[in-house]
Amino acid sequence: MPDISGYQVRKCEQLDCGLRYPLPLPAGRERCPRCGGPTRLVLFHPRQGDMQAKPVSPTPASGTRLEAMLDNIRSAWNVGSIFRSADGAGFSRLYLCGITPTPEYAGVHKTALGAEQSVPWQQHLDGVAACEMLLEAGARLWALETEAGALNLYQARIPPGATRVVLVVGNELCGVDPGILERCEQRYYIPMQGIKRSYNVAVAFGIAAHYLAHLAG
Repeated sequence: MPDISGYQVRKCEQLDCGLRYPLPLPAGRERCPRCGGPTRLVLFHPRQGDMQAKPVSPTPASGTRLEAMLDNIRSAWNVGSIFRSADGAGFSRLYLCGITPTPEYAGVHKTALGAEQSVPWQQHLDGVAACEMLLEAGARLWALETEAGALNLYQARIPPGATRVVLVVGNELCGVDPGILERCEQRYYIPMQGIKRSYNVAVAFGIAAHYLAHLAG
C-alpha cells in the first residue's frame, strides 16, 4: 500500500470532459489528467487503518516452502505484479531468469509497490542451469502451462514431505522454455471459460500462488 495520508476525489470542470478521479495525498497536480482542465474537490477520504496483516513465515506449517521461477518474462510491469502477489501468498524467493527484468527497472518498482523489497530474489541468466541447481537442492518444480498433458491446477496436491515447491511461469508469447519443462515434475493449467486459452502471466501467477499457499497451509 502506498504511504499516503488519504486521497481527494476531484472532478474536471470542463463541460466536454467531466472526468472524476482519485488524487492521492499529499496532492500533486490538480489539473485534469485527461484534458488538462481545471478540477474541483468533490470529497476528501482520509486513509483508514489497514487490516492487520499476519506475519508470514518463510516455511508454512506444512513444512513446504513456496518459491517461483520467472522464465524470460518480458514486461517489467508483469514482474512487479508477480512480486506483489508472491508477497501476499507468502512466497520466500523469486528466481528471475533470462531477460526477466529485475527490481532495478522502474516498471517493476511501479507495480510491485514495495514488494520487491520484501521478497528475496536471485537473477539467473540461464533458467535451465537454475533448474539444475534447485533440483540438486531437493526442490520440486511445477510449471504453469497450457500444453497437452497438463493437469487442472485445482487437482494439485502437495506431496507429504515436500520441503520446497517452485512454481514456474514463462514468457508471455513463448511460454516456459522446453528445457525447463523437461525438468518439471508437474505441469498445470488454469481452466478457462472464454475464448482465450490463458490469462495474462501476472494474473495466472496470482491465481496459482494463492491456491498453492492454501495447499501449503
